[in-house]
Amino acid sequence: RMQPKTFYDLVIEVAIVRPGPIQGGMVHPYLRRRNGEEKADYPSEELRQVLHKTLGVPLFQEQAMQIAIVAAGFTPTESDCLRRAMATFRHLGTIHTFRNKFIEGMVERGYEREFAERCFRQIEGFGDYGFPESHAASFALLVYVSAWMKCHYPAVFACALLNSQPMGFYAPAQIVRDACAHGVEVRPPCINHSQWDCTLEPGVDPESLAGGMALRLGFCQIKSLREADADRLVECRGNGYTDPTTVWRRTGLSQEVLETMARGDVFHAMGLDRRGALWAIRGLGNSPLPLFAAAGEEDRGIEPEISLPDIGLGEQVVEDYSTLRLSLRCHPLALLRNHCQGA
Repeated sequence: RMQPKTFYDLVIEVAIVRPGPIQGGMVHPYLRRRNGEEKADYPSEELRQVLHKTLGVPLFQEQAMQIAIVAAGFTPTESDCLRRAMATFRHLGTIHTFRNKFIEGMVERGYEREFAERCFRQIEGFGDYGFPESHAASFALLVYVSAWMKCHYPAVFACALLNSQPMGFYAPAQIVRDACAHGVEVRPPCINHSQWDCTLEPGVDPESLAGGMALRLGFCQIKSLREADADRLVECRGNGYTDPTTVWRRTGLSQEVLETMARGDVFHAMGLDRRGALWAIRGLGNSPLPLFAAAGEEDRGIEPEISLPDIGLGEQVVEDYSTLRLSLRCHPLALLRNHCQGA
């Protein structure tokens, strides 16, 4: 395993795990040379200038182009054509057209044919795919900074990732689960505290691993909720909402939107679970008429109190994933594990 010692080691680490260097047989020679198990071999001073940073093993596209110029006699234009062939190897398959010129050019300049053929095989490997050095350096810097941020400010890191969705790598559930595992207090979407984006709030423990910050999930996590409706809710919130009727009257949001929010379980600050919030909202109507905007329950008639059945943990988790794409209650497999143990 390669243990980075300098930043350039990180750059090489990014490039060396790509399919190109692996297919070109570049990984093990480099590791052996870096560990002192094998001596770096430079057939000429020109190649030493090109390959000394990578111990005689070509790892970057720029090195392949320089080898073609200094060792095989390519012109800069021909070398750029070689680069283009490397970049489009999978689609066009034209890199083989440079094989004869490359190998014979190196042989004419005094290099062993076996070494020339090995160089070209390594260059062919870049088609599957080799990194330009500039890309590897940029990626290494991003990885280093991201790793530092994740280590020292895990709540900030998780919040930024959630607000950057969709990213195509990790789902929100995985990001939240990892944040919790690293000491971050994650709070659910709330009618009185959430914004559209996920935000940071003062945590319960200032000495926690998360730096005393808690992550509040935003309304953006609620499936089918429009940002404009969430912005309207925040704009009219003032000192907070006390019940679904207050939300309905202040915001003028439709019953459909409020039901979407209820399914996202944002009314828990009012002591209402999903079922209780949906029951209350379905008794409101679509929009408060101006004539009856100030009417109280005594004017509209008081509905008899009812006792709604509690929602089981399993059902809550299913609804969480259906509406929020994650759950702060428990992992779904924990329910299956408990069920199997009970059986």
